[in-house]
Amino acid sequence: MTVLDRFRPELLSVLRIMAGLLVLQHGTAKYLNIPAGPMNNASPTTMSGAAGVIELVFGVLVVIGLFTRPAAFILSGMTAVAYFYAHAPRGFFPILNGGELAALYAFVFLYLAAAGGGPWSVDAAMRGRRA
Repeated sequence: MTVLDRFRPELLSVLRIMAGLLVLQHGTAKYLNIPAGPMNNASPTTMSGAAGVIELVFGVLVVIGLFTRPAAFILSGMTAVAYFYAHAPRGFFPILNGGELAALYAFVFLYLAAAGGGPWSVDAAMRGRRA
């Protein structure tokens, strides 16, 4: 047993919240212009704009922990597509093709799809009320 074992459920929730907030900022940049930058004013008819809708909607769901497993699964797929569509054509190595973040997101969200939202989630609160 390690020192952090007793915090494992809460750390799962922290991972979910942080991953959700980080992907959510991509959606807010594209559609709410927060923060201001090169991704602002995306069109939902483009690949990047469609990803922005997914990032915005499912990012919020992951942050609050509502429908965490399906939302994280969709985000995992979206980020995997982003990697293979935008980064992999530039080269094999993620560090060289700029795709390390997309690849990491894909696996973090896949883990969250399997593990769930943890104790600090709406999903856990709803399970508690039903029990």
